[in-house]
Amino acid sequence: MANKKDLPFCPLTSIGTGIDMVCTGERCAWFMPGVKKCAMYVMAYSAILDANQRQQENKKD
Repeated sequence: MANKKDLPFCPLTSIGTGIDMVCTGERCAWFMPGVKKCAMYVMAYSAILDANQRQQENKKD
């Protein structure tokens, strides 16, 4: 039996429900087949990288 931590959940459909809704993967409107990831995950990851880069640039100054 799969552990709850092993199941991917969708942060968008889970908002306000109090229940982690399971990600539907390729059937999801936000799923990016080229990278096999949710578009929300890709955007968040990109934002984190951008924030880290800005922090590194500010530390140099």
